Amino acid sequence: MDLAGEMLLEQLAGDSSLGLTPARICPPFRRRLTRLPPLSDRGGAVNADRLLNRLWDYPRYVHSIRQRFDLFHVVDHSYSQLVHALPADRTGVYCHDLDTFRCLVRPDLEPRPAWFRRMGRHILAGMQKAAVVFHSTLAVREQIVHSGWIDPSRLVHAPYGTSIEFTSVAPEVEPAEDLLASSAISGHPLVLHVGSCIARKRIDVLLEVFSEVSQVRPELRLVQVGGTWTTEQVKQIARLEIGHRIVQFRGLTRRQIASLYRRAALVLQPSEAEGFGLPVIEALACGAIVAASDIPVLREVGGPAAIYSPVGHVDQWVAAALQLLNDFSAAPLLPVRLDWASRYTWQAHARTIANSYLQLLS
Repeated sequence: MDLAGEMLLEQLAGDSSLGLTPARICPPFRRRLTRLPPLSDRGGAVNADRLLNRLWDYPRYVHSIRQRFDLFHVVDHSYSQLVHALPADRTGVYCHDLDTFRCLVRPDLEPRPAWFRRMGRHILAGMQKAAVVFHSTLAVREQIVHSGWIDPSRLVHAPYGTSIEFTSVAPEVEPAEDLLASSAISGHPLVLHVGSCIARKRIDVLLEVFSEVSQVRPELRLVQVGGTWTTEQVKQIARLEIGHRIVQFRGLTRRQIASLYRRAALVLQPSEAEGFGLPVIEALACGAIVAASDIPVLREVGGPAAIYSPVGHVDQWVAAALQLLNDFSAAPLLPVRLDWASRYTWQAHARTIANSYLQLLS
């Protein structure tokens, strides 16, 4: 995750008491097939270049500079193949979730060709070599332990944090107002979803819930941030006839997203699986009311500060959403939401990781 790497770098660089001097290691992307005009915009050529950079160029690069550093941190487990090219006893990996290895864990649910499974095993073998494996939640830790892939003594819990932009204290001018005005939904109460539109996010549930809730509360508008509608989702929006009540934004700054959290009447996170669920604590940090799926990881992250509904049970989601929209006192109190979110800081995240590496050196 880019954000986790960015925040870790920022915290380590800004806190000399941690005793580490960080450096970002990322070689330039080399274009091969996509340099050829007939292939420049072909999906297969783009993916081939990505694989070559990830599995060939990047490992060769880190191997060439391995003597220049005392420690190495792979910020995303899907790049664990880099551990093969690094001193494993001085390298750690941050495991955000087990999605990369789903084809190995449940090939019946995610069938992949033989070459893809070999690549997955190669990446997994790199993570297995690492001296320490960090994880964001205890739910992810349980999955790793259950898999039997990593010695539990090498696992370290290092939860994410919230960036300084995510606060309940609104600036004099809210960035969301200009954003919403340009989309012609300014002034309407908002239901907000932040995240991608991949299958596990259960956007189908989000759209069904909003459709039913908006029949009772037609003034509501749905704002989706960060995703791209799939073909099936576009068809669902048309079938439900809610397109005129929905707006989707991509490429927003953290300030803009925080402003939308503060502006939202309700934040919905109906995912069926998550590694952490960062939008939950970001929303809570902004004082938003959050309704999330009743799955272990979101229960862990949201704690007593959020309201939970069973995955995929549209009727129960609709009932919960209407109750929260009609009576804000049905939600956890604002001090509870803010206090819970304050437990998650990038400073604590960085300190946990730094201390683990200092133990390796000693």
